[in-house]
Amino acid sequence: MEQLWLLVLTGGLAALAMASGGTLFAALDVAMAAQETVDLLALARDHAIATGDRTAVRFDVAGTRVVVHVGRDTIAVGDFHGSGLTLEATRDSLSYAASGLGVGAANLRVVLTRSARADTITVSRLGRVQRR
Repeated sequence: MEQLWLLVLTGGLAALAMASGGTLFAALDVAMAAQETVDLLALARDHAIATGDRTAVRFDVAGTRVVVHVGRDTIAVGDFHGSGLTLEATRDSLSYAASGLGVGAANLRVVLTRSARADTITVSRLGRVQRR
């Protein structure tokens, strides 16, 4: 009888741990993807300043990818496909001039979501990046 109670208690604790573990993993996935996206934006800006070439960051919402490229050359790719993440962006791309400032007349907002967890990255017209 005591072993039965022990099994019931262990099973209940395991069920609680698994339920909260899914939320924890979703939060970790979103945080890591958001940091990788911020890193890709910084890479694009640094590359534009270092080389003097206009560098673009493209947000592939359907493929859940962030691609940094100069002309036809791809510099880096953040591929979140298959991770259960959803990528939303207010613009399909962002470009940095040789000065490191953003090119274009609008701010950009990227939202990465998985389950109930979301992270928002905002890029100003001047190219400043904020993560919330």
